[in-house]
Amino acid sequence: MTVGGFLRVLAVDDEPPALDELAYLLRADPRVAKLHTAADATEALRVLRDTDIDVVFLDIRMPGLDGMELARVLRRFARPPAIVFVTAYDDGAVDAFDLGVADYVRKPVQTERLSESIRRVVSSRVVPTHPAALARARAEEDPTIPVELAGTTRMLPRSAVRWVEAQGDYARLHTADGSHLVRVPLATLADRWADAGFVRIHRSYLVQLRLIAELRLANSGYVVVVDGAELPVSRRHTRELKDKLVRAAKQDWSR
Repeated sequence: MTVGGFLRVLAVDDEPPALDELAYLLRADPRVAKLHTAADATEALRVLRDTDIDVVFLDIRMPGLDGMELARVLRRFARPPAIVFVTAYDDGAVDAFDLGVADYVRKPVQTERLSESIRRVVSSRVVPTHPAALARARAEEDPTIPVELAGTTRMLPRSAVRWVEAQGDYARLHTADGSHLVRVPLATLADRWADAGFVRIHRSYLVQLRLIAELRLANSGYVVVVDGAELPVSRRHTRELKDKLVRAAKQDWSR
């Protein structure tokens, strides 16, 4: 990042009108110090080879190497730039979540929405130089998942999710102030979020272990209470859940 928080930006889109519009909006933002453009992934990689870039605003559907594939390449850089997907489609949201992108903006791009994306990038692009500091920063990362709010895709922090409910091939993320339906199977979230303390209690439910206020026997079996909601615990998950709750309690006592 340049001094003063201004950004060196690369905009990538294979459609000239869309690229021109995105470039116009980015140049109008005072936090953008330098803007480069590219019409495809090959040209984008040439820019990235020759120039230090802080953030790439990237279309997904492009001929040749598409935006999702380019993002995977960028993740392997020693110092990868932040990535903001700019797309007319929402079917890349799951992969965007997996890649840990900074934001996911739907076309047509609005000035206010783009400004919010730049704010997210600026606030997150504190690049520690010491290896120990870098390790701490990575450990403190709070992954996000794209959710739809009033027609706008927002990045919801994982830490805001209290429990998850399966709904077919979708999952409903329950937070303290509402819920969001995302196109991610519950089994996928169970695998990805296990290290963050989320535990499977039922084929249809995934909960944050530390938020379980109560485990009790009800008429139909065990239930847990999370934020006042009673969630069923399947018989096959009961013993494992009890063991995890006991271990978590012992860890708290030993601190």
